[in-house]
Amino acid sequence: MATGFFWNEQCFWHSGGNYAGTVPIGGLMQPLSAGGLTENPETKRRLKNLMDVTGLSHELDMRSTASAATRQDLLRVHPASYLDAFKALSDAGGGEIGHHAPFSQGGYEIAAISAGLTLAAIDAVATGALDNAYALSRPPGHHCEPENPQGFCLLANIAIGIEAARAKGNVKRVAVLDWDVHHGNGTEAVFYDRDDVLTISLHQEGNYPATSGAIADRGAGKGEGYNINLPLLAGSGHTAYMHAMNRVVVPALTAYKPDMIVVACGYDASMVDPLARMQCTAETFGMLTQTIKDTAANLCDGKLVLVHEGGYSETYVPFCGHAAIAALSGSAISAPDSLHDAFQHRQPSPAFDAFLRQSIDDMAAQLSL
Repeated sequence: MATGFFWNEQCFWHSGGNYAGTVPIGGLMQPLSAGGLTENPETKRRLKNLMDVTGLSHELDMRSTASAATRQDLLRVHPASYLDAFKALSDAGGGEIGHHAPFSQGGYEIAAISAGLTLAAIDAVATGALDNAYALSRPPGHHCEPENPQGFCLLANIAIGIEAARAKGNVKRVAVLDWDVHHGNGTEAVFYDRDDVLTISLHQEGNYPATSGAIADRGAGKGEGYNINLPLLAGSGHTAYMHAMNRVVVPALTAYKPDMIVVACGYDASMVDPLARMQCTAETFGMLTQTIKDTAANLCDGKLVLVHEGGYSETYVPFCGHAAIAALSGSAISAPDSLHDAFQHRQPSPAFDAFLRQSIDDMAAQLSL
């Protein structure tokens, strides 16, 4: 099996400038590292470094020269008015556009490279050049709506990649699974009234954006029934996530029968993430990936692309990502998780796990799954 890994050094250079997440700096509030952006390059850089050290990189088709997404690529998703405003602010030195979407000078060009990594990964899998692929995209994209960037996301990377593949006639029906801990509102917005892309989002209820991601939001018009939100209770851990996959995600994908599956692969549902309150481990992400890989093998000849989204623990994201990529590629190389045993003692109690599973079953019933 050939697994591609798409990355670009310039994506590590994306910066939010003097920006301390959602907290204004000044006085006794010191700026954070990496220019103050919670979404900083170290989680991604350290993931690739870990892969290089363990040898996993040597088992992948490493591709670092994908072209930036072109304006034509971007216009399939974003209106010219937004792209022009983004480019002008980028050329003027950067700033913040939308809600919590800061960038520095050259941010437009780096965002286009990030979208280009996703586009190239989807194209390579859609055409059969690779069996599956991972795109280490940065800045991320799943919160970016066509005219409304937010949540560190400046371009809708996955939507841009899907639309490029559709324009070439390489795919017709695509399923997007988003297991980032935050609701994939951007991807949802792009495809909400369409039936050619099924969108599924597993996320912490009421986290970000606080007002989106309700189970009742099922799509509109032709898209009615083709948008699935599964808002999980805070404190959900390994067992709950795997139950959600087996009880809701796999049946929904099986009914839809996509040509390709794309995963918005965030690692912020981990136990130590600063922007969420979930209890997943590196093992969880490995098993989530194995489950979706097996599902893709059954439904669409294994055509599967994972696109990096959130995850904000510099120390733990690399282990979560390594577990996912090892499962994606079928590699026997592991990066032992030194926190695994400690995390097992902090998983939800059996009684709470049973409550979480029942809440997922109730939502599955609402979704007629």
